Amino acid sequence: MKALILIDLQNDFCPGGALAVREGDQTVSIANQLLDQFDLVVATQDWHPIAHESFAAHHAGKTPGEVIDLHGLPQVLWPIHCVQGSFGAEFVRELNTSKIQHVFNKGTDPAIDSYSGFFDNGHRKATGMGDFLKEKGVDTIYIMGLATDYCVKFTALDALQLGFSTYLITDGCRGVNLQEGDSENALKELSEKGAKLIESKDLLG
Repeated sequence: MKALILIDLQNDFCPGGALAVREGDQTVSIANQLLDQFDLVVATQDWHPIAHESFAAHHAGKTPGEVIDLHGLPQVLWPIHCVQGSFGAEFVRELNTSKIQHVFNKGTDPAIDSYSGFFDNGHRKATGMGDFLKEKGVDTIYIMGLATDYCVKFTALDALQLGFSTYLITDGCRGVNLQEGDSENALKELSEKGAKLIESKDLLG
């Protein structure tokens, strides 16, 4: 069985948001077109407490984009974004959420960030998405969303590690690109590790 995973299609990651990804909103129409191609659709949602330690504002003298050691893990510092219950954390209004059967919140522990939809960045706790998909009989997953070089990348890497046949819908993703080429490098790494890179037209015929 195959499933579609929509990664963080939230207001704060789209133009005008607190951590806007260039052209992030252009992924939403692709998501909507793909929904009917899948029997199972799930989504991830960044869902941070306001005191999340990945926010640069909580570290004196630090600015977004800097990297610190956070409880033993390297941590990129970000603007305050996707705070629980805020407009920025909501799914983009244009997204057809009626087809989403389960939403997995991530980044809820203030002491550790969670890029992957499956685990936090230290693989200390699971979100439950892996078990949910396996209980549903899913063996093949298709991933798209925001952002290519962070949450999409790490979700796909974990999916491969968990044994899912993993496809990445490249035109349904956009990247942060803190460093030039980050997104291209992410796609290259995923391909080398076994993910299959496709476009939405390959599914829509």
